[in-house]
Amino acid sequence: MRATILRGRAFVVRDERGAPIDDIDTDMIFHNAHLALTDVAQMGRHAFGNLPGWKDFPQQAQPGDILVVGENFGCGSSRQQAVDCFRALRVAALVGESFGAIYQRNAINSGMPLVVAPGVVRRPAGATGHIATGDEIEVDLAGGTLRNVSRGEAVPGAQPLSRVQLDIYQAGDLMAYGATAKG
Repeated sequence: MRATILRGRAFVVRDERGAPIDDIDTDMIFHNAHLALTDVAQMGRHAFGNLPGWKDFPQQAQPGDILVVGENFGCGSSRQQAVDCFRALRVAALVGESFGAIYQRNAINSGMPLVVAPGVVRRPAGATGHIATGDEIEVDLAGGTLRNVSRGEAVPGAQPLSRVQLDIYQAGDLMAYGATAKG
């Protein structure tokens, strides 16, 4: 059974001034120049390759990291590679203010946990619930809680995954879930 409480190092997606970057589309996450790749393991090195200031993310990312993003993350096309590149890097979860509908569905189907937490990147430094890149955070997928372990405080607003999302996550992906549901 896969863990539903995940702990990892946060990467908070902000611009060079420290402001949240909203409306990151799937082309910024995984550039269309690499769409011919079919091996998921090779996709990670291209994550954020078209997002200014984030091209070196694949070299910095470590298995278990948790990506913290702004509003409407993954908007745009239904590019599955925009989910798979993070899976290839073994990112544990994405925590965001909101997600594009197709991106959210692709992530759920792939067993990649997305946690909606309105306002998560908008809290100013020093405020309760602020998360900075490098902080250790903990997210409870079933309970819908988010904690900044480094600061020893709760981060308000996280929502739990639905029962079906948890079941798909536990199975590994939608295909595995479907196979277990049949049997």
